[in-house]
Parts: sequence; structure tokens; C-alpha cells
Amino acid sequence: MAATIHAAAVLLGARAVLIRGPSGSGKSRLAFELIAEGRRSALLLARLIGDDRVYVEAAGGRLLVRPAEALAGLIEVRGVGLLRLAYEACAVVGLVVDLAATDAERLPEAARQETRIDGIALPRLAVASDDAALPMVLAFLTSRQNGRV
Repeated sequence: MAATIHAAAVLLGARAVLIRGPSGSGKSRLAFELIAEGRRSALLLARLIGDDRVYVEAAGGRLLVRPAEALAGLIEVRGVGLLRLAYEACAVVGLVVDLAATDAERLPEAARQETRIDGIALPRLAVASDDAALPMVLAFLTSRQNGRV
């Protein structure tokens, strides 16, 4: 059964980035920045899944994420308002980003780079509230693709 969580999600290539954090921590901003970066760079595909509320569900050993039906295709851009974007109806989560994470460390231990949602182990990136999230996410994804970490 799918659970609703307060988060944003963006499909990057074949997997989704699930962005969690307290209200005002920059979830929507990071989602929009990832989509914009995908349009500018060599990222295969960068597409909104959902903003503000998403559904997550374990299925076949993977965590699936879907947009909340009422918010599908909508993203909030602070100072601009709600924008309508093309979106993916469902994706497999490949990374969880926790914004304003109190356990964010400069050199995190391997155990802190993993989280479990609905029993599914997922790579995790903890971002402190005073850190720029976009470069950290891109570095994390690049290091994983190159076999590092």
C-alpha cells in the first residue's frame, strides 16, 4: 500500500531522486534546479515526478515513487508561484536526499549514506541547511556512476 510523504521527486536518467526535508528547506528549489541542470547538461533525462507530496511504495525489492494526483505536474517556484511541467507518473527511487539534515557530516561514514524506506535500502545524501544541495547531489551521482564511494 502506497504511503504519502512530504517530499519532492525528480527522475534523473533511469532512477528518481527523492528529496525530503522540513518545510522551507528547499525541496522544491532543488527539484527545479535538477530539472534545469538536466536541460543544460548531459544528464539523460531530468523530469519532475512530484512536488510537495508524493506516494512511495515498495514493490519487487524496489521503492516506487508517484506524484500525488491533485499535484501532478505542478511545482512551486518561490517568488514565481506554481508552474506546470511535464512529469513522470512513476519511477524507481535510486537516491534519497535529506535537506537540513542534522546528521550531515563533512566526511560521512558509509552507514550514514544509506536509509531504509518501507524495508528498501537506498543510498542517502544528508545535506546540512547551510550547504548548497545541487553540487552535492551532482557530485554524489557522478561518484556513484564512476564506481566511487
